[in-house]
Amino acid sequence: MSTRQADPGRDRFMGMALEMARRAAGRTAPNPMVGAVIVVDGQVVAEGHTRPPGQDHAEVDALRRVPAGVDLRQATMYVTFEPCCHHGRTPPCTDAILKSGLGAVVVGTIDPFPLVAGRGIRILQEAGLQVAVGVRERECRRQNLGFIRAIRHGLPTVTVKAAQSLDGRIAAADGGARWVTGPAAREVGHQLRDQHDAILVGIRTVLADDPALTTRSPGGRDAAVAVLDSQLRIPENAKLFEANRPVFLFCSASAPERALPAPVFRVPDAPRGLDLDAVLRVLVAAGQHRVLAEGGGEVHRSLLAGAYVDQMELFVSPRVLAGGAPVVGGPGFSLAGAPSFRLRAAVPLGDDLHLSLESTRDEILLDPVLYEPGAVDVHRAG
Repeated sequence: MSTRQADPGRDRFMGMALEMARRAAGRTAPNPMVGAVIVVDGQVVAEGHTRPPGQDHAEVDALRRVPAGVDLRQATMYVTFEPCCHHGRTPPCTDAILKSGLGAVVVGTIDPFPLVAGRGIRILQEAGLQVAVGVRERECRRQNLGFIRAIRHGLPTVTVKAAQSLDGRIAAADGGARWVTGPAAREVGHQLRDQHDAILVGIRTVLADDPALTTRSPGGRDAAVAVLDSQLRIPENAKLFEANRPVFLFCSASAPERALPAPVFRVPDAPRGLDLDAVLRVLVAAGQHRVLAEGGGEVHRSLLAGAYVDQMELFVSPRVLAGGAPVVGGPGFSLAGAPSFRLRAAVPLGDDLHLSLESTRDEILLDPVLYEPGAVDVHRAG
């Protein structure tokens, strides 16, 4: 087995690969979003990222962009996720790497998919390539937490997104919600839609606001939409049906039969609505690994109570509404049982404040030594 330490700039180059992967967010499911950078003598000669399903993976995308005449025997590829080694919609990336003549590969983290799970690394090592594993590994895993959770548990990652007043209201007492926050915060909110696979809302939000739930950002794409609608009350002409994207309607077994412009999924009931575990598993089966929950407060509460929420993206306005719908509805949690989050970032957006928080429950998924026991033995970079 051949291993090596990456060059001194490995963190910087893996950071560039992570940035390339971010460009693919929301466009790769059911595949992970991956970035790749090819370096010769400390200089980047090519970059790539995962393309939509059936098109090039990041490694092949980068290799296609290498200028003519570059000797790849002296090159190192930095890739955020282990190269695949099986035939799916595309041939194995390990084949393309070996054919290219690359001299070394630095891998961010192991792919948990059972047909890979360290085998891609082993194939490259057995062919004589120098391979280092584990550079900026937690970041690489966090970036694909939706894929990892889907493979390991059959569930997606869930991010709660909300624009709220200083006192935690998402609408005024008279129901007015446009706009709680300013244009800069709304623009970031649209970027979040662009980066997720699906948007989840409750029927109350649909009936109250008739939202289009589209992405109104330059170059943005419209995520799929999932509606929690126990009794199938959604209007046939709801604006969310107008965009060219999948729509999933979830209802109770007791809901009336209706002809609607989207498929209907009947799931079990839960004490406070529909069985969210069943809903989320349907979405994963359809390749939706990153779900953005946009309300309302009862939906947020049910997701939090079920421990499904991985991140919260809160846009806080300096206004105090003193009434109106809360960002989290329903009965209160006890101090001991309250869902807990860690602040990752606080960014001013005009007069508003964008808070990014992550659940403390995801630590084990971010630690591959603990959570990839089935992977072949690999030596991690020090």
